[in-house]
Amino acid sequence: MSVFITGSMAYDRIMNFPGKFMDSILPDQIHNLNVSFFIDRLDEKLGGNAGNISYSLNLLGEKAVVLAAAGRDFDRYRAAMEERGLTLEGVRRIEDELTAAAYIITDQANNQITGFHAAAMTYPCLYEFPEMDAQRDLAIICPSNPLDMNEHPLFYKEKGIRYIYDPAQQLPILSPSDILDRVDGAYLLVGNDYEISLIMKITGKSREDLVAMTRRGLVVTLGESGALVVEKGRGETAVQSAPVPDVADPTGAGDAFRAGLIKGLLLDRPLAECARMGAVCAAYCIEMHGTQEHCFTPGDFAARYEAVFG
Repeated sequence: MSVFITGSMAYDRIMNFPGKFMDSILPDQIHNLNVSFFIDRLDEKLGGNAGNISYSLNLLGEKAVVLAAAGRDFDRYRAAMEERGLTLEGVRRIEDELTAAAYIITDQANNQITGFHAAAMTYPCLYEFPEMDAQRDLAIICPSNPLDMNEHPLFYKEKGIRYIYDPAQQLPILSPSDILDRVDGAYLLVGNDYEISLIMKITGKSREDLVAMTRRGLVVTLGESGALVVEKGRGETAVQSAPVPDVADPTGAGDAFRAGLIKGLLLDRPLAECARMGAVCAAYCIEMHGTQEHCFTPGDFAARYEAVFG
């Protein structure tokens, strides 16, 4: 059984703004924006959606194959992955580029402004897939190089591999046909409420239309409000978030959610239960600064799941 993650490897430069963006931005001057935020803390962490999902899956006992490109400054990231026993077979090294980087400012209300430098991510990973197991393998398509995002789902469909389609921040550069051709036949469509609304706007399809095009359904993440699971033939299920007594940093919570979701799918759990596993995994991430700083044992995870969901 293999898990393939098409996505990004990046360094996150996470900055803390000890105020609220709303106090610095005048709504009637949004067309003429010129603001500066005083930063009292900056941390550089390992990140990127593929790296983050792979990290949390490893805590859950799964060794995923990351399909991405990285740059000449990737050595620190590579060493961390090797220390965790994670494979680098799907990571292409581009020596003329830097590894992608996200510059994230978080305010005291946990709102975020992010700038992303794609760098090596502008190159496809060129991964040569091994023999695939259509009964057991699972893949996810996250924001990444556009060629990989468009080609990998078609490859998985041809091979009968289950894949989760999660285009997120790359939606603006994808055409309506790009999106619909990949939603059609996807095992699941995943996104936050804004992203799913944007898919509907770009494609002209209703939520019901999108669900009908998938094999299993739709999962909509709603931040602190949890998630909504829309399963074909089973209707909607609201999934609450897992309580977090002390929120340290929301960065990477969505990636941790996806790791828990994937683990549930690998265990063949009901879809709502998979989303609950995602909620618990996200809670661990939110409690720490950075996207790959949280840690738990399988026993810790099971106990927390039981405490929240029974």
